Amino acid sequence: MTPPRAASLELRSSMTFDEWAGVGERIARIASGAAWALGEWLLFGERRFGARYRSAIEATDLDYQTLRNYAWVARSVDAGRRREELSFQHHAEVASLPGPEQDLWLHRAQMHGWSRNELRRRMRADRHGERVQPATVVRVEVSSDVADRWRRAAEAADQALSEWVRAVTTAAADATLPPPGR
Repeated sequence: MTPPRAASLELRSSMTFDEWAGVGERIARIASGAAWALGEWLLFGERRFGARYRSAIEATDLDYQTLRNYAWVARSVDAGRRREELSFQHHAEVASLPGPEQDLWLHRAQMHGWSRNELRRRMRADRHGERVQPATVVRVEVSSDVADRWRRAAEAADQALSEWVRAVTTAAADATLPPPGR
């Protein structure tokens, strides 16, 4: 991998899927860390330099509201509650909650591997007293050739492998069975 420049990223053409996916995971962690760092930087500047910190904000060329959101999340979610395994956006979802509720929802998201959207969906359902049907994990063992073929098909469809498998198997079930509830 060539060192990244501000507006581009060059990757080896010989990269395997796993290497490419690993680079994406590292970039996502860096982006999440940058959001935390900017939030903490803003809070420090506000405390230390008062109104003068606004000129530094303008010098970043970043959107003011985005920076304020970073600062709000950093202020609202104590460092001791933050979970490195979860994205900044997961923490933004719980930032308006009291500390113990933040802990609860962050713990659930981490334990169940929820995406930010799944965390949001479950929090909304909880607020409205709805019961969220738990997901069932289905494990399928296939040869590495089949797994590679599925992975290539998912890439060609511009989908994550799990999304592609879910779509294909649902389409097959719909073609084979009558609609649910009949």
